[in-house]
Amino acid sequence: MTTISIHTLAADELDAHADVLAGIMALTVNDGAAIGYMQPFSQADAHAFFTGQVFPEVRAGNRRLLVAKLNSEAVGTVQLIVALPPNQPHRCEVAKMMVHPAARRKGIGRALMQALDGEARAAGKTLVTLDTRTGDKAEPLYKASGFRTAGVIPGFALDPDGKAHHATTYMYKML
Repeated sequence: MTTISIHTLAADELDAHADVLAGIMALTVNDGAAIGYMQPFSQADAHAFFTGQVFPEVRAGNRRLLVAKLNSEAVGTVQLIVALPPNQPHRCEVAKMMVHPAARRKGIGRALMQALDGEARAAGKTLVTLDTRTGDKAEPLYKASGFRTAGVIPGFALDPDGKAHHATTYMYKML
């Protein structure tokens, strides 16, 4: 029997999860995920991202960091950016959805997205936005989670291998 659990990390739990989160991120980027980084991407690069950028934002209360566990092993993560400009107090952004390549197609992403809805509501948000590579494996997940397409920007970013530009789809969900 497989058990999926989602946990929002508190400030005092961050450092204990740095290595496993970095491992998930390095594998995800090197597997082709378009989350803003280029290949090759090392675990050290990912560790620096979490400890230098994400953890300070979580500690400041600007971001929520969720971890998905499959049978008590961390296999996925996603972030919810809750601190946006003053004219957007009702909105939050989904960032860096990652599921370990070996754990995909097991409901991890769906569980993370459901948990994000709860986090957004708890933060008093009524609009959730995200962007994803157009045609990416995650796009159907976002649509199944209730997100609607707002628009597509062609040639928005490089693929992680640097060989081509891809379009980006902006999506939103009203809570």
